[in-house]
Amino acid sequence: MHAALIMAGALLLDRLLGEPRRAHPLVGFGWLADGVETRINRPASSPGVARLRGMLAVSVLLAPCVVLSALAVRIPVLGPAIEMLLLYLTLGGQSLAEHARRVGMALHASNLDAARLYLGCMVSRDTVSMQSEDVARATVESVLENGSDAVFGVLFWFAVAGAPAAVFYRLANTLDAMWGYRTPRYRHFGWAAARLDDLLNFVPARLTALTYTILGNSTRAWRCWRSQGGLWESPNAGRVMAAGAGALGVKLGGPAYYQGAWKDRPSLGEGLPAAVNDIERAVLLVRRGVVMWLGVLLVFTAGGSLLA
Repeated sequence: MHAALIMAGALLLDRLLGEPRRAHPLVGFGWLADGVETRINRPASSPGVARLRGMLAVSVLLAPCVVLSALAVRIPVLGPAIEMLLLYLTLGGQSLAEHARRVGMALHASNLDAARLYLGCMVSRDTVSMQSEDVARATVESVLENGSDAVFGVLFWFAVAGAPAAVFYRLANTLDAMWGYRTPRYRHFGWAAARLDDLLNFVPARLTALTYTILGNSTRAWRCWRSQGGLWESPNAGRVMAAGAGALGVKLGGPAYYQGAWKDRPSLGEGLPAAVNDIERAVLLVRRGVVMWLGVLLVFTAGGSLLA
């Protein structure tokens, strides 16, 4: 029951407060990671040396944060409150919903320039030349994928091993978002961050896909998950987005502009292309999933207490 109550408290804080507007620890970690990468990464290095440098950078950045988190939650009396605070700081559910809704409001107001700008805060792709339908589709994709990365993955690792595991997961995910690109600068240096993120997301991504399948059109979501999920470049994101697209009854994917070049991505889902009204549907799908996960954990822990 201890873990369920802390999770409920952290989710409530996230819903009420959203992400800290100033001095967010993840922003500070990003600055630190930039500094480490600038000093360690040498693009001219051989692939093997670049990978070793990337592994060193990941270790140097993650190990102290996890150790400090583990020590902090052991502080007498304050431990549970610190656990709740750490979990709250690693969650991004409310922030994700706010960013997505800003895009949706701009599209509803026919303010395409603002919608592109707001979307640029959510995705790594170029948004300048996007049309309204491209912006809507990319926003739905981001909500579904980041529902796994910034919400369900965090909750999964907290349930498995507490706040230090949630911190480890979220920081590893942040490094992948910064370095996990197949560009000349990061192709080999970012390998360790990308592979670690793939490993940590293997189970949470599939549980997220299952969540979307249960809460949406189950038959269609399952069909899209099984037939399309493995076609995506990412071993985890494709399954999440395919199941989510199927659950919502929309089409996602297709060509997109990344890092100055077009990438030919497979189509995901079934039905009409995602539109502006589907942004809110995606947000609500993630939120219903959070309620379901919390309810399952409460039932599981209550049952365990009765049997003890």
